[in-house]
Amino acid sequence: MAEVTLHATPHATPAAHAEGHQHPIKLYLVVWGWLFVLSTCSYLVDYFNLQGYLRWSLIVVFMILKAGLIVAVFMHMAWERLALAYAILLPPLVLLVFVGIMVFESDYTLLSRIIFFKTGA
Repeated sequence: MAEVTLHATPHATPAAHAEGHQHPIKLYLVVWGWLFVLSTCSYLVDYFNLQGYLRWSLIVVFMILKAGLIVAVFMHMAWERLALAYAILLPPLVLLVFVGIMVFESDYTLLSRIIFFKTGA
């Protein structure tokens, strides 16, 4: 018969457990500073009256950077296992790819309808 050995793991005290999960306040202050800078940049896009694709591209880039900081630090995703991060972050990225494909398809469909109804074929 095979003998199974169990290794006892020392249990951490509640104080040590709480201390292991706290991050330095400097980290939060730096992230808040970056969020302030990125929000200021978003405001400056409107202040300088940028228009068109440049405006929307900058707004989306600043929005994604702010969301990434919030998810990484305040939601503690930076310290999670890689598999969990992929399980949470990968599906929205795949959806964005599908939305991009649909945008190109909608342009093609609109163009073909314009040509079809203009010629009356």
